[in-house]
Order: sequence, then C-alpha cells, then structure tokens
Amino acid sequence: MPTPPFPPLRLLFWESTVRCNLACAHCRRIETADEAAREDLTTAEFRRVLDSTASLGKPIIVFSGGEPLMRNDWEILAAHARSLGLPAALATNGTLVDEPLAGRIAAAGFRRVSISLDGPDAATHDAFRRVQGSFERALAGIAHLRAAGMPMQVNATIAAHNVDQLDDLYALVRKLDVEALHLFLLVPVGCGMEIGESHQLAAERYEQVLQWVLDRQADGQIELKATCAPHFYRLAAQRAKAAGGTGPAMAGPHGRGCMCGVSVAFISHKGDVFPCGYLPVHCGSVREQPFAEIWRSSEVFAKLLDYETLLGKCGRCEFKGLCGGCRARAFALTGNYLAAEPACTYRPAK
Repeated sequence: MPTPPFPPLRLLFWESTVRCNLACAHCRRIETADEAAREDLTTAEFRRVLDSTASLGKPIIVFSGGEPLMRNDWEILAAHARSLGLPAALATNGTLVDEPLAGRIAAAGFRRVSISLDGPDAATHDAFRRVQGSFERALAGIAHLRAAGMPMQVNATIAAHNVDQLDDLYALVRKLDVEALHLFLLVPVGCGMEIGESHQLAAERYEQVLQWVLDRQADGQIELKATCAPHFYRLAAQRAKAAGGTGPAMAGPHGRGCMCGVSVAFISHKGDVFPCGYLPVHCGSVREQPFAEIWRSSEVFAKLLDYETLLGKCGRCEFKGLCGGCRARAFALTGNYLAAEPACTYRPAK
C-alpha cells in the first residue's frame, strides 16, 4: 500500500505514569498501577522523545496519566518542552492541587490545564471516580489554578451515569469561569469494559448528546467540544445543509473527525506508541526507535490516513472524509480498528 503524505502532528498524549490516587470506573488502565509504574519512561528517555518530536513541528504535548503530578520530574520535562518551543498541556484529576502546587504549575508554562468532572455533583462524580471527596477536591484544584492565572478546561466522560445531567453539568462549568468543556463519549476499553453494557449509550442516545452539543455551541458561551465522537462533524454538516448550506465537506477540521493516527498519537508510560489512548494497536516503541520515525513509517498510521481502508458502512459513507468513525470504538466491539463505527445510526446513500 502506498504511504500517503503524513499531515502535521497536532497532539501528542503522553501517559507519563500509571500511578494514580483515584480508581475511576472508566480508566483505560487495568494492571496494578504501582507495579506497572516501574516501567515508566525515565526523565532522560522522555527528553529524547521531546527532542525527536520537535522535528515534526510544534505539536501540543499533553502530560497525562494516571496522575502526571505523581511524577517528580514533570517540571523538568515541561521546561525541556518549552526550551524546544513545544507547547504543553497538563491533564490532571485536580485532587492534588493546592495553592502552592497551582503556582508551580503556572510557572511551568503549561498552555492549559484540564481537570475532569464526571458529573455536576459529588454523588455522581465520586461514584464514578471511586474516591469520596474527589469532586470537592477537583473543584478546589480548579479554583487554585484559576487564581494562579491558568487557562482551564473541564473534561467530562459521558455515559449512562450522567447523560441526563448534561444541562446541570454545563451550568456548573459556566459558573467555574473556565475556558472550555470537552465531553468524552465513553470508549469501552481497559477498565471501561468492566463497567458493563448498562453504562454504554445506545447509538440513538449518543447522537442526541451530539445534537445537544451543537445546540449549546450556538450559544457561544464557552468552548464546547465532543471528543471520541467523530460523527459530530457529520451531524454538523447535515444540520448546515438543512439550513441551506452545501453538501458534506471532504475533510474534517484536523484531517478527519477521528484524529487518532491522523493528527494525534499516544505514547504509553513504558514508551509504546499507539494511534490514541483508546486504541491499543501497537505502532512501535520509543525505547527502540525515535518517535518521529515511528510517526512517519508506521503501517497502522498509513492505514488510518487512507480513507479507502475503512470497512462496512464507514467505507461506503459519503461523510467518511469528514468523520471516519471512532476507530477505537470499532476495535473494542469488533476487534478490527477499520470496521464500521458501532455507535452511528447513519445509513450511507451508497
């Protein structure tokens, strides 16, 4: 298969450690964190990753986990990213952030910090995070970071436990005076598989959530995005056409709605490279090969870039260049990352 031209890398997510002070129901990790953390990339190893990544342009480096603040070198590595001109963001559960730590995070030069709220109240959030008091501590973390001048984003995993609380969640986030709310539609991998089918959203309900996002985006009150939901762009195109616009666009805002392997990559705590944090299809290891070489040469990335590799109704769909379906969700339910998106109700015209 000919290798298509590779687009610029936009986001590189780094699972800096699997250690965490919470035990979330939807966590992608399934092994014992303390034991697995012995394989975390060292400071020197991730410095080399950053050096290699800098040759690909200026992608945003997202320090995630686990809980990235449980590493003792995050400030050193954030400083190295900054020295290379690479923008960095921090994804934390917020529960460890007090006033002094918020000041250190702000001084590290992160472009934005995201904190997860998986419901509009303590009962919902704490049940999902499996640690009592995590909701109030996350809110305190947000307040400390805002006081330190940090741009803030709230992430929320949307599933059956909170899908009927979207209006309340939206109202809460607006009161917090943060820049963005990103909704993550649950992908059933890792520990997420253990929460059972009862937690999963039916395809029809899933699309109702995306319509809700479209409605709220029109308000322009806050940056609101649906993540792990590529057919959001198909719904947006359909709505625009119904309002008198043109037909479907040929490509999404970042190459395709599902950005995994297209403009996004993920590096695990032990250096394995995947198209995204939810798609466990191995593309290489930064302990064996520079990351930039993996990004440019992976056969998996090449297949994800080629719209014609998609199977089933995704392969026939006139919106495939705009949406592409969630490759991780396809993999979780079928074992094939090129299969049709299971949470899509659309029937292609072809």
